[in-house]
Amino acid sequence: MTLVQPAYGGRSLADVLPAVARALGHDGLLPATTLELPAAEAYVVLLIDGLGHEQLAAHPHDAPFLHERLGDPATVGVPSTTATSLTSFGTALPPGAHGVVGFTSRIPGTQDLLNALYWSKDVDARAWQPHPTAFDRLEAAGVRTTVVNKRAFEGSGLTVAGFRGAGFVGADRVGESLAGALEAVTTTPSLTYLYDGDLDWTGHRYGIDSVQWRAQLSMTDAEAEHLRDSLPDEVRVVVVADHGMVDSPPDRRIDVAEHPELGDGVFLLGGEARFRHLYCRSGADGDVRAAWRGTLGDRAEVLLRDEAIARGWFGEVEDRVRPRLGDVVVAALDDWSLMSSEAFAYEMTLVGLHGSLTSAEMLVPLIVL
Repeated sequence: MTLVQPAYGGRSLADVLPAVARALGHDGLLPATTLELPAAEAYVVLLIDGLGHEQLAAHPHDAPFLHERLGDPATVGVPSTTATSLTSFGTALPPGAHGVVGFTSRIPGTQDLLNALYWSKDVDARAWQPHPTAFDRLEAAGVRTTVVNKRAFEGSGLTVAGFRGAGFVGADRVGESLAGALEAVTTTPSLTYLYDGDLDWTGHRYGIDSVQWRAQLSMTDAEAEHLRDSLPDEVRVVVVADHGMVDSPPDRRIDVAEHPELGDGVFLLGGEARFRHLYCRSGADGDVRAAWRGTLGDRAEVLLRDEAIARGWFGEVEDRVRPRLGDVVVAALDDWSLMSSEAFAYEMTLVGLHGSLTSAEMLVPLIVL
């Protein structure tokens, strides 16, 4: 099965804000990219959590507004998961530089995991991700930046890691989000970021092959159209996403707890069901890779950390980030998932999943309105 290589420096999620910065008249302020966006005085970026390019392409009747405008996709980074993708977007850096390398990853020097969505009070988000964000740099250059997101996310570890520097507008409803965007674009030059997580929640709960997911897609499409219609014509709107999704049926789920050989040499299991970080006892890396390859066969790609880095999955990896990556990493193929009823029981209740490098997960829309 062909895996999708992240297009860092070109048409990836990390390239969106560098392209926006150049379109706002600040070329060279952020990392170099070949992505081009039209010049404007104000940009609004709407990120729809969980909307893969392939899913949007397959539902023209449920999402007529966005589908009609669908062009070439962008890629996200690796793993294709929310915490990693949002931080890549907000910092304009690949995971190997910003260091948020998955839903869960090892806190170096410990046997504990950082849950990057819920964070930990013991982990300083600024130390974990020390680089200035794109919002920091744009603000310093005189661009007004605004994040419009749920009130619960204000000051969270993930927000601090990826979005610090921007003004925060709490918005728990669609109307509040729209009002926040309308106010923000009255100042130019400006960049406004809106996040919509409802489609992702629905996909996890019911799956992307469900009535519920298609209904939510229709509502999300209508919200995007209303946003475009409500903003002044001269304001550019970019619609992107942080990953796609696949449904993993019960007979395609492997419970690590039922395969004792998969625990040999592993002292900590991280990542998520579609992309696992395996933290190994000293010297056990090769044996762990062999055991997982032997059990999983063609159901997953199993690589040593250095092999995955050499493939460019995480971009250039900084020394401080290396120990956060698994000594062995495992990317599920097709619609397989790598569950753990002992370590991650909640994941077993989910239908839609993401994290791996299949086209369904890695390719996302990049639509300019």
